[in-house]
Amino acid sequence: MSMHSTFSLCCSGTSSSRRVGAWAALSILLLTATPDSWANSRDTEAFPHKNTSWTEDYSGVISAIESSQDVVVFPIHVAGTGTVSINRMLANKVAQAASVGGIAVIYPDIGEPYRSVFTQIIDGIEDRAKGRVANFAVGPNVNVGELNNSLRRQDTKVVIALGRQGMKVANSLDSNIGVVVGGVLSAAEDGARVLQVNSLSPDPALLFSRLKKMMPNTRRIFTVYDPRQNEWLIQLAKEGAAVHGVELVTYPVQDLRSAMRAYQEIIAKADNRQDALWLPQDSTAVEESTVLPFVLQESWNNNLAVFSSSFGHVKRGVLFSLYPDNVELGRHLAGDALGLLASGNRDTSALVPLREVLMAVNLRTAKHLGLNTARIQSFDMAFPEQ
Repeated sequence: MSMHSTFSLCCSGTSSSRRVGAWAALSILLLTATPDSWANSRDTEAFPHKNTSWTEDYSGVISAIESSQDVVVFPIHVAGTGTVSINRMLANKVAQAASVGGIAVIYPDIGEPYRSVFTQIIDGIEDRAKGRVANFAVGPNVNVGELNNSLRRQDTKVVIALGRQGMKVANSLDSNIGVVVGGVLSAAEDGARVLQVNSLSPDPALLFSRLKKMMPNTRRIFTVYDPRQNEWLIQLAKEGAAVHGVELVTYPVQDLRSAMRAYQEIIAKADNRQDALWLPQDSTAVEESTVLPFVLQESWNNNLAVFSSSFGHVKRGVLFSLYPDNVELGRHLAGDALGLLASGNRDTSALVPLREVLMAVNLRTAKHLGLNTARIQSFDMAFPEQ
């Protein structure tokens, strides 16, 4: 029986399914390019019909907004040339009413369904901050000077930067603005400033904990990784393994050939009664087109349990994975920002794993491994979809 059946990931239905669908799409495109225009309010008002004059309908509204003492208006310039839609023109005047002072959010200017992920994170930020937070969508052609001016006008002390594009822009902000980063796998290698980075890589200790609950007899966990990408995570994994009473056997590699040799050695020596294989998020050690299919097929043939840090791997046949709870992640980021705001310390550097997680399980794989699927509890998504 082949383990490579294809299952569709539904983005409709329950709120949990919608959240999962949006996250799954984003995880694939974390490093992809974003549109040229960059300044967009997350809140969109009703727009006029196509044949209605912008000046007729909105000049009075904008004047009224600007005259209000309770609203700060930020002029944001859209990058690029050509026709600009009415909603983009409206976004050039972002009115932030009754917003939480001192904190702003910047996130990638990217379309649906990926934008919904950032919307959910911002919902969590605002929930923890107890109020609205100014937020700006940024693209690759962002006018950083104009953004800095806008942040200064609203007396921003801390920026929460989401995604790799947000982190890139944050590196160019005024040095007196603290930065908390979320929605990325790792810190930028060429970062020009100190950042607090919250990685999307799940905490290995949480992965090991879930594995032990599903397979209590596990005594040894193998993993292959590229030190250039995941040395920091492996150090945490060693600590987590010790806590949960398992031995972590690591294979550092720096190319696909050495990665394949490592997996061949692991498959040959692993005891499926007490061993398991962990796949970190690693573009070298867990290369998707060659390495991953080999690992999945050989582990299936040898009844070896494989679990992953990547949500998409569950759909392809690994036993389980942990993935972000977007709203809870937002609450955590807001807590970091509020702490930075209270301390005033802008020189704090940190890279921490994801601990605000949900769980996805492949029930077909669990059954193949002889696990009692009725006893597998506390998961949030199952494949194949029922």
